[in-house]
Amino acid sequence: MALNRKLMASLLLSAMPLPIIAQELDQPILLDPIVIRARDDDGNAADRGTSEYVADAELDRARMGDLKDLFSGIASVSVGGAIPVAQKIFVNGVDMLNLAVTVDGVSQNNRIFHHVSANAFDPGLMKFVRVDAGIAAADAGPNAMAGAVVMETVDAGDVLLDGQSFGGNIRLSYAENGNTFGRSLTLAGRHNGFEVLGYAKSATGDDYETGAGKDVAGSAADLQTGLLKLAYESDAGHRFELSGQRMKDDALRPYRANFVDDGRGFPLRRYETDRTTYALSYRNMQAEGMWDPRVTIGWSEVDIGVAQPLDVAYGTSRGLNKTFSVKAENRFHLNGTDNITAGVDYHDRESRYRDAQNDGTTEKSQNVGIYAQARMEPTDRIAVSFGARWDRQEFEGTNGWEDSFSGFSGNGSVSYAVTDALSLRAGMSTVFGGVMLEDNFIFNPAWDYEDLKASRSRNYTVGFDYESGDLRLDGEIFRTEIDNLRFSSYRANSNADMTSRGFNLGLGYGWQAGFLRASYSYSKVEVNGAGTDSYTAVDLGTPLGGVFAIEAQHELDAYDLTVGGSIEAAQRYSDTEVDADREIPGYAVLNLFAEYAPRSLDGLVIRGEIDNVFDKNYADRATYGQDFSSVEPLYEPGRNISLVVSKRF
Repeated sequence: MALNRKLMASLLLSAMPLPIIAQELDQPILLDPIVIRARDDDGNAADRGTSEYVADAELDRARMGDLKDLFSGIASVSVGGAIPVAQKIFVNGVDMLNLAVTVDGVSQNNRIFHHVSANAFDPGLMKFVRVDAGIAAADAGPNAMAGAVVMETVDAGDVLLDGQSFGGNIRLSYAENGNTFGRSLTLAGRHNGFEVLGYAKSATGDDYETGAGKDVAGSAADLQTGLLKLAYESDAGHRFELSGQRMKDDALRPYRANFVDDGRGFPLRRYETDRTTYALSYRNMQAEGMWDPRVTIGWSEVDIGVAQPLDVAYGTSRGLNKTFSVKAENRFHLNGTDNITAGVDYHDRESRYRDAQNDGTTEKSQNVGIYAQARMEPTDRIAVSFGARWDRQEFEGTNGWEDSFSGFSGNGSVSYAVTDALSLRAGMSTVFGGVMLEDNFIFNPAWDYEDLKASRSRNYTVGFDYESGDLRLDGEIFRTEIDNLRFSSYRANSNADMTSRGFNLGLGYGWQAGFLRASYSYSKVEVNGAGTDSYTAVDLGTPLGGVFAIEAQHELDAYDLTVGGSIEAAQRYSDTEVDADREIPGYAVLNLFAEYAPRSLDGLVIRGEIDNVFDKNYADRATYGQDFSSVEPLYEPGRNISLVVSKRF
C-alpha cells in the first residue's frame, strides 16, 4: 500500500549515490526534500512526521553563505541576526537552545553570551541537515525539549566519484555588497578502505550596505573554517571515523553583536569566537538482524572573547563552554520495516566565565540517559513510533552548590494512510530537561540555587501528508509547552514557563525539468502565560507570526542552464506585548539565480545571483529588537549581486 511503496522507493533511492539518482530519474530533483529523507535511516518512521530536511539545492547554494542561506527554504526554521556571530535559530518560534543539537552525533548546544549565537555552523561542511520540530525520538538525546537538529558533515565518498581515488572541489565567490570574497577547497582520497578528507574555507570583506543605503558598521566578513576527517571501512562494513572541525570569527562587531545600537552610541568592540568539534564513531555499514551497534565519542567547545573598551579594568571577558559526550546504542532489526533502538548516552558539560578581575566562575553538569525507541509498521497503512528515556543529572552551581535531578521522558507518534495519496499523523511527547547551564556572561558567585527546578516540556502535533503525482501537500498544528526553563539574570536565579503554538503548511510540485517548494509557518510565543517581546523571550523563543518561504528552479537542458529564485516574506506583526512599543513591519524579498554547468567542461559550475532584487530595507523576522523603537536592529544586506564558481576535479 502507500506506506510500503514509499518505503521501497526510499530504499532504492538511498542505495544510489546522488549523481546516479539524478541520471536515473532524468529530472532536477535537488529541491525535493523527499530525496534527502530517503537517505535518513528512519525517514519513513512515524516520528519523522514533522521533520524538515534541507534539500540538496539548498545545501549547495548555501556552501559559500551562512545559516540563513541554509534554512531559507523552510519557513518553520527562522534565522535572525544578519552576521554569522549573531545568527540565532528558532524552530516553531522556540530558540534552538531548547532543542537537542548534534553534528556527526556529537552534542552541541553550548549556551553562551546572549548577544551571540550558540549554534554557528558552516554550511560548506554539511551533507545532511534535518530538523525535528516539536517531538523528538528518545534516541535524539537529552534536552530535546522542543525537538532536535541533526547535522552530518561530508565524507570522502560524498566528494569522490565512483572509481576515483583522489579528487576534490574548489569554490570561489564574490559578493559586491560588502566586497566579500570567499574561497574554499576540499580534497579527498581513498585507498584500500582508508579515507581522508580535508576542507578549508575563508570569507573576508567590508561592511555591507542595507536597502536604505546605510553601511552597517561591524558587519564585515572575517570567517575561517576547517575540517579534517579520517576513516577506515573494512570489507565486512566496519567503519571507524575520526573528525575535527574548527570555525573562527575574529573582528570588530557592534557593541552588542545582535543589534546595531540602542541609542547610547556604544563603539564597536572585538569579538573573538572559536568553535571546535571532535568526533570518533563506529558502526557496521552492512549490519542487519539483531546486532547493529553504533558508538560515538565527542567533544564540542565554544570560546568567545569580548573586549571591554568602556571598562578597561575588565580587559577581555571570556566565556568558555565545553561538552564531552558518549553515545552507545544497538539497533535491533526485527524485520524489513520494524526495529528497536536502545542505548545509553552521557554528557559532561562545563561553562566558565573569566576576565581581568575574575579568575573563573563555573557551572557544571553531568547527565546519564538510558533510552529505547521502537519504529514499526503493524499494517500496510499504519506506522507507529514510541519510545522512552530516563535521565539523571548532577549539577554544580557557581558557588559550589550541588544537587541531582532525574526524570522520565516519553514520546509516541502514529501515521495512518487513509488512501494511497492521503496520510494523517499525530504525536505527543513529554521531556525531562533538567537544569540548563546559564549564559556564562551573567554568572554570579552569589546566586541562590535552592529554588531552581528541573524543566519539563510537552509537545503535541496533528498533521497530514498528501501526495498525488508531482503534487505534495503537508501541514500540521503544533503546541509546545515548557515549564521551569532556566531564566536567570545576574541578580537572581529563576525559572520561566513558555508556550509556542501555531501551524505549518508545505507544498511541493515537480515537473519534468523543475521543482517548486513552498512553506508557511505561523507561531506565537508566550512567557509565563502572557504574550512576549524579543527581550522578554531571550534564550526561550521570539515573536514571529506568519513567515513564508518559496523556492523554484527550472532546467534549460539545451543551454546547460538552471534558473530559479526564491521569495522570503513575513506578515506584519502587531501583537506587541510586555515592553514592546512598536509593531514589526512585514516584508517580501525576491532573490534570483542562474547556474551554468557546461557539458564540455565537466565539473564546472558558474552561478550568478541577485539577492534582494528590489533593494528592500528589512530585518529578518527572527532578528532581535525590531519591536523596540529604542533599538536599531541588524538589517539584512540590500541588493547584492554575487558570483560563485566551483570546479570538481
